[in-house]
Amino acid sequence: MEKRNEKLLLFVMVVALMSTGIDGKVTSHHKKHLKVHRMLKMLNKPSVISIKSEDGDTINCVDIYKQPAFDHPALKNHTIQMTPSYNPTTVELMTKGNESAMTVISQTWHKNGSCPIGTVPIRHIRKRDLLRAASLKSYVRKDPYIPYAKAHITADVNEFPQANRSMAYLITQGYSYLGARGDINVWNPYVEAKDEYSSAQIWLRNGPPDKYESVESGWMVNFKVYGDTRTRLFAYWTADSSTNTGCFDLTCSGFVQTNNQIALGAAIEPVSQQYRTQYQISIYVYMEPKTGNWWLQYGNKINIGYWPGHLFKSLSHNALYVMWGGEVYSSNIRTVYPISKHSHTQTHMGSGEYAGHHFGSACFIKNVRIMDYSLSLKFPEWIYSTTDEQFCYHSQIYREGYLTEPEFYFGGPGLSFLCP
Repeated sequence: MEKRNEKLLLFVMVVALMSTGIDGKVTSHHKKHLKVHRMLKMLNKPSVISIKSEDGDTINCVDIYKQPAFDHPALKNHTIQMTPSYNPTTVELMTKGNESAMTVISQTWHKNGSCPIGTVPIRHIRKRDLLRAASLKSYVRKDPYIPYAKAHITADVNEFPQANRSMAYLITQGYSYLGARGDINVWNPYVEAKDEYSSAQIWLRNGPPDKYESVESGWMVNFKVYGDTRTRLFAYWTADSSTNTGCFDLTCSGFVQTNNQIALGAAIEPVSQQYRTQYQISIYVYMEPKTGNWWLQYGNKINIGYWPGHLFKSLSHNALYVMWGGEVYSSNIRTVYPISKHSHTQTHMGSGEYAGHHFGSACFIKNVRIMDYSLSLKFPEWIYSTTDEQFCYHSQIYREGYLTEPEFYFGGPGLSFLCP
């Protein structure tokens, strides 16, 4: 009996110690869960209805006036702009020969329902999504863009290789840009580690490399953010090179969604397969000079919503350069200094094939367009193709004959005999 009492007393002491926190470990763990709970409450606004998707997602149909955007201090008294004030004109989009790709509009959750008018579809953030991240800040935002101290200059393009990132892209600069579009070939690349990602996208930027402002959109495979390896539509913004501002999709206050059909962060389907039917998404990001709002259009007709001009300083006027292409994030990337204790990541960019494989095998972006103060879409007068790691991920401007406009191909396998 006495031994039982001793054991009971020991058990009570252990429980008491745990509740107060041994060395602060239990306490810090408890604090993290409290922060996660508060953030989930902030992100997952009350929904009118919720739609379960067969891919495991839940799409909440949230009252348009109660979306996360209005938690931003600069948007407290913001009046939603339901539609753009003008419809930018465009030149005829070209298709090369008999090679064509089908445009993807469908998202997986569409099979199980739709959001009513007056609501916006927002992907439900789960507790395990936030707990999976190293920090709550790293979940919603890309790691800060830190350029290597040594930059190199090629063909009048200032290239600033980024730590832990590898990019292959088409760039235009030298004008004031108010918009850019492109048809982006959709693939489902292999991503080696859960903290790595691979994207194909469009960037519009302004400001210096160490503190630039950017609006971005395209498709991405990112386990850390989405919890799986599906190809998903994404949008991203930052006003300081991802140091303290910006986020993916609607995971922070900022982007104002106006459309009830397309959910940012939701899976898109189908995806392309080598030498089979090719699929693409049409992405168009453009600014209204009157408001400074950057609109995101999907599929040549659906205006998803906009980033208010209040979020930015220099980008509220125009973009100074535009990029189209792919990005891979990994701690095992060496864009400038090749000496490393680790092998290069095996994460694929694009389809995982080099640019020279062309249509049906390599990832492409075609019908590249920019918009200037003429408010009409046009092919850029000057373009340049480059890559951070030419033996790991490659880029190429390709033209078949003089009667067709150039198309941009990019991608690669990462780790290979060329990229050790």
